[in-house]
Amino acid sequence: MTEDLHAPDDLTEPAGAPRPQTLLLTFFGGYVLGRHVHVATSSVLDVLGRVGVSEEATRSTLSRMARRGLLHRVRRGRNVYVGLTPRSREILHDGEFRIWRIGAVNTHWDGTWTLLGFSLPESWQRQRHVLRSRLLWAGFGALQGGLWIAPSPVDVKPLLDGLEAAEHVKVFQARAVPPTDVGELVRDAWDLREAAARYRRFLDRWDTPSPPAEPSDSLARQLLLQTEWLQVIRQDPRLPQEHLPEDWPAERAQRVFRAQYAELDPAARAIAAQVLDTIPDEQADGPG
Repeated sequence: MTEDLHAPDDLTEPAGAPRPQTLLLTFFGGYVLGRHVHVATSSVLDVLGRVGVSEEATRSTLSRMARRGLLHRVRRGRNVYVGLTPRSREILHDGEFRIWRIGAVNTHWDGTWTLLGFSLPESWQRQRHVLRSRLLWAGFGALQGGLWIAPSPVDVKPLLDGLEAAEHVKVFQARAVPPTDVGELVRDAWDLREAAARYRRFLDRWDTPSPPAEPSDSLARQLLLQTEWLQVIRQDPRLPQEHLPEDWPAERAQRVFRAQYAELDPAARAIAAQVLDTIPDEQADGPG
């Protein structure tokens, strides 16, 4: 990721065990966001240790996040506490919105597409890479050449912020008309097989009579559950349900996530209340 919010390189990752930063963002979103507190580094080490992240890896990731403006550090006596910054709050609110408000199923599509086209000089390889990464992050699919589409109105200004390539981008909103086959358009612009596979891998892991037994405590299990779910839905453009296969697994996966989360939540909150050492966040700038 470049050093801005909307390029996804440090917020998304390939399938597999989540990276420490991804786990930390989930933790801060669940137990720091909206509370106006800083949490002791020792508490963070405790929590990530429960999901198998080493102390060295956690300390290194906390330092890197602080350098990149994602965390604010303060010292109280011999203890160091970390809290959120405006930038990390924005990232975490985005994750919260995706999980709990818009969800994984797009059942109320009004037929509006956002079309974005660009043509960049061949020498602008880095700019092209960053722009494409941001478009993927925002749910766009590549239709042909430099034409990208998204299945909803999209405010592209934040995606273009700081990019010299912005001067070469044209954006429209439109509706498909005959002879365009919208189902074919969806299949051309997005890899539906891989998108469905991500949901099915999540179901294979969590929708079983015996979900993962490790880690053993509810706080760690909930942290892994939510991190893995967010990894899945951050890569989902929320395509219109009417143009997806009938056996599309997103709705079932969402039900499983929410049921598992609710089951783990009381015990997870109780553990957090015991292990988290916090102080008031004097830098907090208003609600959230």
